[in-house]
Amino acid sequence: MNSALLKRKLSIFFLAMLSQISIFAQTDSNTELGFDEKINQLFTPVANFFGGIILYNIPGTQVPFIVVLLVCSALFFTIYFGFVNFKHFLTSINIVSGKYDAIEGHHDALKADLNINNGDIAKTITDEGHHGEVSHFQALATAVSGTVGLGNIAGVAIAVAIGGPGATFWMIVCGLLGMSTKFVECTLGVKYRDIGPDGTVYGGPMYYLKKGLAEKGYATLGKYVAILFALLCIGGSFGGGNAAQANQAVQQTISLLGLQDISGIGFILGLGLAVLIGIVIIGGIKRIASVTEKLVPVMAIIYLAACIVILILHYDKIGSAIAQILEGAFAPTAAVGGLAGVIVQGFRRAAFSNEAGAGSASIAHSAVKTKYAASEGLVALLEPFIDTVVICTMTALVIVIFNTSGQFEYGSVVNGAVTIGGQSYAGVDLTSKAFADSISWFPIVLTVAVVLFAVSTMISWSYYGLQAWKYLFGKSKAADLTYKLLFLIMIVVGSASSMQAVFDFSDAMILGMVFPNMVGLFFLAGEVKKELNRYLDAIKASKL
Repeated sequence: MNSALLKRKLSIFFLAMLSQISIFAQTDSNTELGFDEKINQLFTPVANFFGGIILYNIPGTQVPFIVVLLVCSALFFTIYFGFVNFKHFLTSINIVSGKYDAIEGHHDALKADLNINNGDIAKTITDEGHHGEVSHFQALATAVSGTVGLGNIAGVAIAVAIGGPGATFWMIVCGLLGMSTKFVECTLGVKYRDIGPDGTVYGGPMYYLKKGLAEKGYATLGKYVAILFALLCIGGSFGGGNAAQANQAVQQTISLLGLQDISGIGFILGLGLAVLIGIVIIGGIKRIASVTEKLVPVMAIIYLAACIVILILHYDKIGSAIAQILEGAFAPTAAVGGLAGVIVQGFRRAAFSNEAGAGSASIAHSAVKTKYAASEGLVALLEPFIDTVVICTMTALVIVIFNTSGQFEYGSVVNGAVTIGGQSYAGVDLTSKAFADSISWFPIVLTVAVVLFAVSTMISWSYYGLQAWKYLFGKSKAADLTYKLLFLIMIVVGSASSMQAVFDFSDAMILGMVFPNMVGLFFLAGEVKKELNRYLDAIKASKL
């Protein structure tokens, strides 16, 4: 198919989807079906279709194939790269701290290392020591802000409620393995990135799928899996990376302030949120990075500090909680689905939370200032550790400690909720209940954390979606502005409705990114090993 014709058809598709949403947005509140019901009516069959494919369970089990693919791939990469997630953990920290910045001052291999758009070095880069747009820390902060979100609060609560304390152990195991996958995809993101005439970086799976597979003699395959990834990435950015985040942040704020009965409050808060996000994303990756490098540490400190306070207040229960986690990991009860059930819950939560294998983070990491692709891959492996091993585990500990007195029965979940004192608690509500059990006003802290997590996720996903949009529709100012306006509109849409079907559809889009991305990771693993050895050799040489 002609590329211009393909772009035209894709643009018509997205505009048609937006027009349908706009029509529903104009529905009067007194009509038989409200805005949220009409949105659900529109997206339910679509969500069910894609969910049935992407979240397909292995026959005879309740195990989604996508989870098995993610975990087995992570195990393979961990072994293939000599346990890079453990062996080079300290190296990763040293890179972020700037210990090896001097290595970037060597320019002799620059031309061979960069994949320059149109091959024109003179027009592409003016300062060879600073090719790229952001620092290692800024790239890490931007990527972490995209993965650390409501899943770390609400999703973990659901995993523990369904799978019991033992799910925490397997969540940690999956997080540790996912570090290796993140290393691979982010190394490729830098290696195969394009750099425009003005120094702007364009990277991510779209580029290493197309260019990397073409190098291996699979140009046609690379072209189409790159397009597929870009489409899924755009869908995920509008929904799971945007509308769903905005909805939960607004609903948590409304609940805390007791504003449920005020007509149009969701729309008003969403409009304010869209303005705030718009100020950030209009400035591009440099402004996004400057915001996330400040926002991520703040939100992490606030949330982790709250968790630590709870652990200190209940220090006498920590030993019991850890014992429950270890015991439940290997000897779970039938109530939580047996051993297979608890492993699936832990793996599923970790895989969905840190997005290792989805390829999204490589879009942010590709903008880093470096000429050694593996340097950023090593930085990226810290993401699953921060997201899953630290933040998700802290959430799980708080909930397990809260339930040491038997507030609810593990595995007795109805519609994603457990019953405590005759009331149902699901996701973030369960975490909030656990916070309030220690200090009554702690849900205020949680609300602040939820809003910050949601905002940071939306900011990062706006960049991911924009890069995919530009890949499909061109790197013009018009394409840039069109995407950003659509993204801001979806913030308001998400804030003003429930749209559960849209959220399900978005989750399917994000998880669907794994399939085309994995094609590139397996075909190009050998290139990643070469990049790792080259960077490690550079570190050794710098010490001589």
